Amino acid sequence: MGVPIISNVVNGIKGGVKATLKGSADTGSVVAKTVKDVTVTTLKGTGELVVKGLQVPASIVSGAISGVADIGVSVVNSVKGIVNGTIQGAMDSGVSQKDAVQGSVRKAVEAGKDLGEDVSEVAVEAVKGAVNGVKQVGGDTVGAAKDAIVAAIDAAKEIGDETVNSVKKALHSSVDGAKDILNEIKA
Repeated sequence: MGVPIISNVVNGIKGGVKATLKGSADTGSVVAKTVKDVTVTTLKGTGELVVKGLQVPASIVSGAISGVADIGVSVVNSVKGIVNGTIQGAMDSGVSQKDAVQGSVRKAVEAGKDLGEDVSEVAVEAVKGAVNGVKQVGGDTVGAAKDAIVAAIDAAKEIGDETVNSVKKALHSSVDGAKDILNEIKA
């Protein structure tokens, strides 16, 4: 998959999110729908783009997070809606559930770190957004929860052991079923 195509996806999503959310008083309720709509439009506009793998959902999340950060909206408060909308739009456009979930959650955690956000809070919101997004399109929410938790832990591992421990603790106390999933994957 070519870098220019991915760059176009990121910039398209970023521009669409900024344009839609700028001046909106209630960004929280608008984020998921905006990201879903912009995702579907952007993916339809990239005919040569192969909708496989983690890169596409990751690029969408990256663009959306950049867009909300640029207009001064709280990234932590927006992550759930961004991941939710990304997954709905990506799955509606032919991306597999697993790729949509893992790419979205992993990139959300990485972007949270890059922006200096509390990574454990971002991870919790990303996992919740992933499960909700999959639920909205009639997917396997149990599988989505497991894939999202694995992706959050994997992204945290690249940051460091302290981050892994705080993410596990936050997921354990804030996400339904996380305790069992963490025990199952021995994270």
